[in-house]
Amino acid sequence: MKIYTLDPRCIPAMEKVREYYLSIPEWQKDIREGKMFGVLIYRPTPALGDEMTSGDALSYLAAFSGTLGGKTCQPGFVPPIFDIQGEGRYFLEEEAEISAINHYLDSGKASAREVCDLRHERKERSRALQRWLFARYSLLNVRGDSANLLDIFSPTIPPGGAGDCCAPKLLQEAFRRGIRPLAIAEWNSADNKFYPPCTHRCRPILAHMLQGTDAEADPELTHYQDIASRLKTIYEDKEIIVVNKPSGLLSVPGKEFLPSVESITQALSTHRLDQDTSGLLVLAKTENIQKDLRQQFAQRAIEKTYDALLEQEMPVGKEGVIELPLRPDIENRPRQIVDHEHGKSALTHYRVIGNINGHAHLLLTPETGRTHQLRMHCSEGLKNPILGDRLYGTREDATSQTLRLNASAITITHPTTGEKMRLTCTPEWLGSQD
Repeated sequence: MKIYTLDPRCIPAMEKVREYYLSIPEWQKDIREGKMFGVLIYRPTPALGDEMTSGDALSYLAAFSGTLGGKTCQPGFVPPIFDIQGEGRYFLEEEAEISAINHYLDSGKASAREVCDLRHERKERSRALQRWLFARYSLLNVRGDSANLLDIFSPTIPPGGAGDCCAPKLLQEAFRRGIRPLAIAEWNSADNKFYPPCTHRCRPILAHMLQGTDAEADPELTHYQDIASRLKTIYEDKEIIVVNKPSGLLSVPGKEFLPSVESITQALSTHRLDQDTSGLLVLAKTENIQKDLRQQFAQRAIEKTYDALLEQEMPVGKEGVIELPLRPDIENRPRQIVDHEHGKSALTHYRVIGNINGHAHLLLTPETGRTHQLRMHCSEGLKNPILGDRLYGTREDATSQTLRLNASAITITHPTTGEKMRLTCTPEWLGSQD
């Protein structure tokens, strides 16, 4: 079953759905702004007798994401998994109560005591309402297993709108009716382009709903799992684990719901590396050990050394200190910018130890741990970006290359034994340069 690539058999059904929604005047504002639609095609049986067909003896179900024309239910489309405008009216009523609290707080009429109490009440009611809603989205798979959104996303909280995208709605209706899907296709009405299911809302849901089907694998997840398989343990005892993270692997779980060093090792992070950066990460096996190691990082008692290859050559033996304050680029996250007025202090020592195939090979020792510090300090401080830097690099092929930045050495004090430990690794990219 195709779901991440377009099955040509879906095209006739897609065209019929487009023709249908373009004929309804009340929906045209949503259509122009961009609404996700989807179809699920299947081969009907006499018992089903579905009236919607896409040609070649195939029938289809159609869905839209969220609401269409201000409603969760519209003729010709599958129903929502849980209807907040129907059986879920409590959600809208409670949401109105929370909005009333917001309006009263914004009016300036509340006393200091009321402000404190109402903020606490708003937080607790919002949290309870969110869990109430997610618990009512009960999603099926072809085996007949059911799980709600809280179960599926555990231990994290589901993102807003989870369960309201086209693919989950189509699969839910298909499994409810005993339909065996052949393919699913989703597109946006603004550009009529095919899009695979979204990652931040649908990836965990589809992992549950597609069990027992012949659905094609999520290509991003498959590629990512290949990267994750290269994670290596450098050192491990009862308290800590030190790993060598490959470039491309997340240090901690992110919104894409992909494996991370933390989730793979089932240990607690004490510091992080950018997803594109490779090298050594130290994790703790208990909260007390995590607290101790984080304190070492905060007190700058842990020494870290990075290998980096830069875009251009530099004189061998050149060394110095880069001190440029950094802050997030609010309008262009996750990029950072130099800001001498509002930025946080950032300091890096560097030394050029050689040139490899036209690229300077540096050892970088940061005294601070700002986001993208080494990448920014090379790009802005040395005017020589790190090779393969897709955010700050100048080479056109930066997005297709591995970032040549590796956390190659780290020295810590073992939280239990008090022993000074220096651990090292060699960058994968040394010896394989352009």
